Amino acid sequence: MPEPGPSPLQSSLPTAAAHFGIHVLGRAADPTVTAGAAALTAVATGAGTPPAAASLPVAGTVPTAAGASVVAPAAVAAPASPAGAAVAAPPVPGPGFVLPGPTGLGTAGLSLARREAAPEPPEAPAPAAPAEGRPIPGLYFHPVPEPDPVRVDEVSRRIKAWALDEVQLYPEDWEGEFDGFSVGRYMVACHPDAPTVEHLMLATRLMVAENAVDDCYCEDHGGSPIGLGGRLLLAHTALDPLHTTTEYQPLWAESLHADAPRRAYRSAMEYFVNQSTPSQADRFRHDMARLHMGYLAEAAWAETDHMPEVWEYLAMRQFNNFRPCPTITDTVGGYELPADLHAQPAMQRVLALAGNATTIVNDLYSYVKELDSPGNHLNLPVVIADREGVSDREGYLKAVEVHNDLMRDFEAEAAALAAACPVPTVQRFLRGVAVWVDGNHYWHQTNTYRYSLPDFW
Repeated sequence: MPEPGPSPLQSSLPTAAAHFGIHVLGRAADPTVTAGAAALTAVATGAGTPPAAASLPVAGTVPTAAGASVVAPAAVAAPASPAGAAVAAPPVPGPGFVLPGPTGLGTAGLSLARREAAPEPPEAPAPAAPAEGRPIPGLYFHPVPEPDPVRVDEVSRRIKAWALDEVQLYPEDWEGEFDGFSVGRYMVACHPDAPTVEHLMLATRLMVAENAVDDCYCEDHGGSPIGLGGRLLLAHTALDPLHTTTEYQPLWAESLHADAPRRAYRSAMEYFVNQSTPSQADRFRHDMARLHMGYLAEAAWAETDHMPEVWEYLAMRQFNNFRPCPTITDTVGGYELPADLHAQPAMQRVLALAGNATTIVNDLYSYVKELDSPGNHLNLPVVIADREGVSDREGYLKAVEVHNDLMRDFEAEAAALAAACPVPTVQRFLRGVAVWVDGNHYWHQTNTYRYSLPDFW
């Protein structure tokens, strides 16, 4: 496969980094945030100069009316925008808020500290269209600026070409669903610090491949719990290759082209390996094994018609969730969080909480879609209503509370970790995860092709 060239489009990191994730890193300046992440300081000694955490703004508590969405400010307190209105970006902080610049693959010219000296562009880009959809009332989230429309268009063009020309992902009559997924807008919103469009494509191909496996093996397009384990194991070898004898190796290699999910996994992983470090690639393989184990648990419950307890469902969703997506934020950003820092328990807790919160967002926004689909679909509102003997509405509203608790725990733990380990790569990685969490909500809220809200308010 020829190595793709870099995109001529420029990174939006200097502006985006100032806007995003401050609600997490800002809490690091709060002396009351002490959630037990200090062990990382010893691991990271000498790895970087601590940023001026005390200058970071601390997000305040916004009082809300009953039934209103709980929108946390990115830097300054502001009321939530009305449904359908564009979300204005918060003011860009001064240089005191900027972390030291990144290093590593693809980061040339991205030093945030030089932002002040950068010349003004001759013409401002055309404003993006306002976000569609409305947020779930009472849901705690952070609004984000509209993703760069130039990048959205380019990623959308490239991913469709890859899906059709390189991996023959879907037949012609699925084109509307592919376009309606809006994966270009999704990934640009989640990774605003990607130095090039090709870095964005690393995440985009993997996202599309993961959804192909879910749809074709598990759910909408011919999926079934029967025999799922065998299908997932063989697909996983496209990510974590088989090492066997010369007699059988060619048969395995040929099998990777047998169906669309395996073709997509093989190709997306090849691109990813070519632009990531070995430890980043192995981290992703591990997270995908977690995801596949979660698929299998849900499939086993479907085969036995088991309604899990709420805590059992939440345990399954810690594996069958979005975790593989935010944990590649450093690869997509063109740098690396060292493996020993990624493996620390405090970092693992932050990542688990981020994945859990974003996955409950999916449960809430896809609730109506799943009710309208054939078969029985487990999601948190359904499980709460069944197991706790409450109405559908009460189950849904309690699921919103569960999400909000997870989000606040994620932000508290991330802030504690940022304070305990003021290493530039850790700070940037935590900010990237927070950005992904926010971008994930943005995509769910605005994807009215796929999602609508129940009439519970």
